[in-house]
Amino acid sequence: MSASPFAALTPRDPCSETVSLSIAGQIAYLLINNPPVNGLGASVRQGLAQGLARAQADAAVRAIVIAGEGRMFSGGADVRQFNTPLANAEPTLRQVAERIGASTKPVVAVIHGMALGGGLELALACHYRLAAEEAKLGLPEVNLGLLPGGGGTQRLPRLIGTQAALAMITGGRPVSGVKARQLSIVDDVFGDDAQATVTAFVQSLLANPPASWPLAAHRPVEPLDAQAQESALAALNPKARNALAQRRAAQCVLAAGTVPFEAGLDLEREGFGELVNGPESKALRHLFFAERAAAKVEGQPSGVTTRSVASVGVVGAGTMGGGIAMCFANAGIPVVLYERDQAALDRGLGLIRKNYDVSAKKGKLSAEQVDQRMARITPSLDMSAMGQADLIIEAVFEELAVKQAVFTQLDAVCKPGAILATNTSRLDINLIAQATKRPQDVIGLHFFSPANVMKLLEVVRSDSTADDVIATSMKLAVDIGKIPVLVRVCEGFVGNRMLSPYWREAWFLLEEGATPAQIDGALTRFGMAMGPLAMGDMAGLDINWAARKRLAPTRPKDERYSRVADRICELGRFGQKTGAGYYRYEGGSRTPIPDPEVDAIIAEVAAEAGIERREISDEEIVARSMLALVNEGARIVEEGVAQRPADIDVVYTSGYGFPATRGGPMFYAETLGLANVVATLTQFAAVHGKHWTPAPLLVEAVKAGKNSLGK
Repeated sequence: MSASPFAALTPRDPCSETVSLSIAGQIAYLLINNPPVNGLGASVRQGLAQGLARAQADAAVRAIVIAGEGRMFSGGADVRQFNTPLANAEPTLRQVAERIGASTKPVVAVIHGMALGGGLELALACHYRLAAEEAKLGLPEVNLGLLPGGGGTQRLPRLIGTQAALAMITGGRPVSGVKARQLSIVDDVFGDDAQATVTAFVQSLLANPPASWPLAAHRPVEPLDAQAQESALAALNPKARNALAQRRAAQCVLAAGTVPFEAGLDLEREGFGELVNGPESKALRHLFFAERAAAKVEGQPSGVTTRSVASVGVVGAGTMGGGIAMCFANAGIPVVLYERDQAALDRGLGLIRKNYDVSAKKGKLSAEQVDQRMARITPSLDMSAMGQADLIIEAVFEELAVKQAVFTQLDAVCKPGAILATNTSRLDINLIAQATKRPQDVIGLHFFSPANVMKLLEVVRSDSTADDVIATSMKLAVDIGKIPVLVRVCEGFVGNRMLSPYWREAWFLLEEGATPAQIDGALTRFGMAMGPLAMGDMAGLDINWAARKRLAPTRPKDERYSRVADRICELGRFGQKTGAGYYRYEGGSRTPIPDPEVDAIIAEVAAEAGIERREISDEEIVARSMLALVNEGARIVEEGVAQRPADIDVVYTSGYGFPATRGGPMFYAETLGLANVVATLTQFAAVHGKHWTPAPLLVEAVKAGKNSLGK
């Protein structure tokens, strides 16, 4: 159901800019019209209050229906009004709920499309609820680092029980209208006959009215015993990006069984206020909007259409190629997977099957679903099998000549209009495109490993990539469940380019006196998923060693260069895969163990460079590591490699383990204050060298009195 089931109701009497009143027979309809998601901003709350008062005063009206116009009932509070006076403008949602509760006439929420967050809380405050079978109902506030602040933590457990409410609120996942009926969130469901269902439901109520209209607030809730409460809190993941919000939300839900309703609302509101003003929620809300903005192409010509992608080819059945094939098979798109020899192809298919079987054992897929997805992947040893694919993605060895040879082959066998994509993580896509006679059809699709798990997708446009190829790639990324970020060609694009100064500082800090464990420990305590040195060991040190050797001729002669990483690689220590890197690894274990041999290498390199080692604080490690990311990120924005600063935050939180609760490197810089950032960079430049010179974009922002690099 894509439109309001009550769109034909007339006449409409405005109650505010966003709510209208329409009376049909004995029923007053309050219709919310605040596109795009009917957010419960101040105007909507005012309109609902006024409409309730009018309907209550009209003797001809015997029942009140609240519904949404357009595609949905309500997507919840207007998040953009948070931390502004409008968020607390009266009437608040709590006050609207009180007016519903005081109504002498039954108030029925009729839900189509979605009722999320405050939208569902509004419905929970009504006497009755009806929902479309395919509607989505949920309280996803924890995903923004918040808890339901409009009574959801108190009303939902009174309707469906404490355990079910805990699962729904801390999980943040919506349920269908049918499931909501099974849970007793709603009283009935409807298909395409909403008007008839509502009319019949109201007539039944009026024919046999109860002694009082039922309210969730008046229902008792069975409290959990102390052990069950402790178990419920212990089950929450303390490392989740929204761990703080989950715990506070759970505490409020549990309180519903131990304190009076109004006291529970006070507790909920107190928790919401603390969270909405806290740094974690502000960061998560920043990312919420950033991820949506990242999918949009700035300056895209009007009228650009997308190409059809009904089939995909993947060249290379290694870990990356297999993971990419799974992405499309999971989305229902058939894939041809090419390899040069049968053994490599068999290994690739075996790994794909193993990954699916792991998901099946965890209960995430049925055996039938595994078979269906495997059936969508067709193995081939013949490159000409790529001929009819709409999109072909190359995932072979990271060497320019190898990739150019593959693209020359693809150019010869692929049909006109096919999109030719490379999965390169740092090579010049312009040079790859030149290996074809159709550079306009070439684009970079940089998946992150494991490709079937990681959400980030860097979409890299070359100087020649056609607008419709860009548009198609961005849309397709969303269709297969990825978060796309559009970037331009440069060494390493956004993510890997920023890793270069990040690793540079790790190597310099090693030379100056820190240990690998200290650096990684300081940064994981800051919130990074992994420290830079453990991450290097996991990825394979030989990969970046090859890149450093390739780029060596471009390195300025007067620029400080650490030989720590090179010296470690020269000893054949490439990380986990060789059992030794910055750390050593025993018996195939992935647990890093500090290695005195590495300490000796570091000391030797430092002595050769004439560096006097000293005590390094964790604070210095964090400052130099984070500001290295920030400064390079500002240069990337200034050069137009990224469309907007927030895109960099999306890249780093989605693909590089940057803590989402800090919002990404560029948002983190704003929390520090750009003036403070520039002052620290200037100080670092004076002490450590000109590579710390503040990016001009940062300097200009500070001179202009701005604390943001955005427009």
